[in-house]
Amino acid sequence: MRIWTERPAETDVEAVVRRYFSLLRTGRIHEAEQLIDHSPVRHVIKSLWAAAVDVTADGDEESGSAAADEWEQDRSWLGELGLADFHWSDTGSHVYVEITHRAQVIEVALGFWVKPVDAGWVIAGPSTLW
Repeated sequence: MRIWTERPAETDVEAVVRRYFSLLRTGRIHEAEQLIDHSPVRHVIKSLWAAAVDVTADGDEESGSAAADEWEQDRSWLGELGLADFHWSDTGSHVYVEITHRAQVIEVALGFWVKPVDAGWVIAGPSTLW
């Protein structure tokens, strides 16, 4: 995880988010987790799957259907995801990025924020925004 001594510029944050997402798409989850002050990536991937295939994760988990764990067993579908537009808050401390599946924007976006820590500034997240 990179720590900036000064608040990072929007372009720096967007570069880290792009790298994070690139690593997710190729299944390099552990490396993606190392880039940011992160929430567990499992919930992110599960949310992306649910939005990409338009299933309800809770219903599938309870029913035990193939879709309930398909997103974990075969992550090739991650390669069909892409980044769309970045949307910054007025304060410049939060950004969310729209996600595409097969070039269509899906219902979930990923949110990141610039967070002060003792040593400087880090990028935290992602949150999943529905």
